[in-house]
Amino acid sequence: MNYKLKIGISLLLMLLLCGCGALNSSNLQGNKFGFGSNVTEIKTIQAKREKLGTVYVQGKVERKVPLLQRQAYLINDSTGKIWIVTNQGNVKEGESFVMRGKILYQSIPIANQEFGEVYLEEE
Repeated sequence: MNYKLKIGISLLLMLLLCGCGALNSSNLQGNKFGFGSNVTEIKTIQAKREKLGTVYVQGKVERKVPLLQRQAYLINDSTGKIWIVTNQGNVKEGESFVMRGKILYQSIPIANQEFGEVYLEEE
């Protein structure tokens, strides 16, 4: 292979890998799209809020809330629900959604009780 072809292929692979932040799977066959063992069930994320990290989630959009420069989606994967904050604005309620996100926890203490929420932020 010549040098220019190798660089071209390398750049194409890098673009493909970097462009996978959020995927809308509604145009794919059914709801069977996923990343295999890479997709984390929402109940697992909710149960381990102290173990923050990066995960892939897949589910249906139940609600869409516009923010100032972003969107928030409530995703349901049949094991639970979680809010996702993202720049993706083209996802509609009822569509399947796959996204890679960072697990975050927002503490909300009220009258000596914790009402905090685990959510994802797109990476």
